[in-house]
Amino acid sequence: MITRKAPSQASCSRQPFSRYWALYFVLLLINSNTSVCHHSAEVRSSPIASNEGRFPNEPPEIVRQDGSAFWRLTSNLPHWRNSAENGGQSALSSGILPALVDALDVMQSNYFEIWLGNWPDAIDWTAAVIGTHVSATLSAITRSDSYDESPVVNRPTSEPRSNYTVHENLINQYFTQLLSFYHGENAFALRSQAYDDMLWVVLGWLESIKFVHLHSARHYTSSGVNNQTSPWYAAQFVPAFAHRARIFYDLASKGWDTSLCGGGMVWSPYLAPYKNAITNQLYITASVGMYLYFPGDHNTSPFMRDAQDGELPPTEPHDPKYLETAIKAYRWLDSSNMTNTKGLYVDGFHIQGWRGGNTNGSTGSGRCDIRDEKVYTYNQGVILSGMRGLWEATGAQNYLDDGHRLIRNVISATGWHDEDLDDRREWAGIGRSGILEESCDARGACSQDGQTFKGIFFHHMTAFCAPLPVGQTEKVPFKASMALQKSHQQSCRQYWPWIRHNAEAAYRTRDVDGKYGTWWTYGLWHSDAAPEDRDFEMPIEGTDYRNYGVPKNSLWRLAHDPDCQLNDRFIPETSSSPIQPQNSWDPNVRGRGRTVETQSGGVAVLMALFRLVEVG
Repeated sequence: MITRKAPSQASCSRQPFSRYWALYFVLLLINSNTSVCHHSAEVRSSPIASNEGRFPNEPPEIVRQDGSAFWRLTSNLPHWRNSAENGGQSALSSGILPALVDALDVMQSNYFEIWLGNWPDAIDWTAAVIGTHVSATLSAITRSDSYDESPVVNRPTSEPRSNYTVHENLINQYFTQLLSFYHGENAFALRSQAYDDMLWVVLGWLESIKFVHLHSARHYTSSGVNNQTSPWYAAQFVPAFAHRARIFYDLASKGWDTSLCGGGMVWSPYLAPYKNAITNQLYITASVGMYLYFPGDHNTSPFMRDAQDGELPPTEPHDPKYLETAIKAYRWLDSSNMTNTKGLYVDGFHIQGWRGGNTNGSTGSGRCDIRDEKVYTYNQGVILSGMRGLWEATGAQNYLDDGHRLIRNVISATGWHDEDLDDRREWAGIGRSGILEESCDARGACSQDGQTFKGIFFHHMTAFCAPLPVGQTEKVPFKASMALQKSHQQSCRQYWPWIRHNAEAAYRTRDVDGKYGTWWTYGLWHSDAAPEDRDFEMPIEGTDYRNYGVPKNSLWRLAHDPDCQLNDRFIPETSSSPIQPQNSWDPNVRGRGRTVETQSGGVAVLMALFRLVEVG
């Protein structure tokens, strides 16, 4: 079990200024010209609407901006479904960005060690995901209306410069940490891990490249002094990010296998063949991402475990091979029968009778014919970015249609359409009471994997619901018609109340230090009451190997190494702890408790809410 080290005296003394006062200035600037709207309905008591238990050292103005709490995301939960009618959107606009920045700051201040260039308590693949969330959050901040878009060099000296300066300092602070992570990432170990682990690395550095290009284009590349362009300094690091993305993509591509099931990615070369949803979804999303966002790579350093031919050949942007791979892999997944009756992706397929393959055994049936029915939240999310990317690359609307169908299936399988959400506690397929949930959440038994999954879903849902590009200024292969753009945004707007519902539940799981918990559903329920027995009742479906370990049998293991644990990450560190007294019940301290992975989930769901509110 990982023990969190106490912060040093020096770091404690710095926090009141570096965190609270810096955020104070950011929030005042963001809201300096924004009127705060109020709901007419009575505000339910919640952490968001309460002044108690927040930061004891923060300036008093922060908690007096709207008469109660500056950090409020919204008011009464039951009114969220009718937010468009009661003006909730404008009220949210003044509070989500501060909450998002705070969640990011808590994550980086408490869990990131700049001297290591990493989050020490994360594991290799969750660190890659966390880095992805940081890049995406910085993109959301730089897109925000509150960010002064005119570059410093063009602003007359008589104009106020503080708004731009504070924002730019915030961006540079967290980007510098990302740059530190480039050197602190455990790239050598990741080269020898499962194929899905490698593909998280690809997505992470592609996200960083997208952020650098976005921030530079919005704030640095317009005409400056003497009509000269002035690119952001971070652009110099894009080739390094691109090289790492390319190397790990090439390594992961070795997992594509046509000898079994007619295609598809295998999860790991160290186990019996298992063609699971996440590895195939990652391969699709990474492939189309390499086609759309990879800027090319002329670094010839192989950095590969089996490079025998010397230097790598240079690659150029928008190589058609990446798009062809994404289309091929999507067709395989779409025809694989990997969704259940609720329209959700199950975990994957084994091959009946496989014993060592053609080399020293039998391929068995050679077909994907033993389906594992386990449903995880991230298996519903990663493919959404792939679907969105495939539309951008091909213009084929079926990819968007498939994405919207999957999102609606997920929302329905959280019980969102049931009446009286607060009391609707029966499992609906991937959550209850309208809240996305892992089956391990209620038992406090999630591994680092399980604690990361919900944030992954919301990150990729956010990417899918970004406005479709239109007009001649968009540098993308295909552009949407005005009708298609409107239809896409109308559909995504319908998801907004559900996202808002989940964000509020996640927000209520914070402790006094602003750290998010993993069981969001309990944040929605009565937080001052002990849970009931039914709250822990979960259906038994499939193999929960992500939280309880890879089974030691021939279906999962290679015959010559049946007792070898793939990785300690598949063994939960603790089991559920006994129920605490009612007046001190906090289900999110059980098991692993609040971690950098649970914090990243809070960041991701708030970012989803902020982006959808911003684009309307």
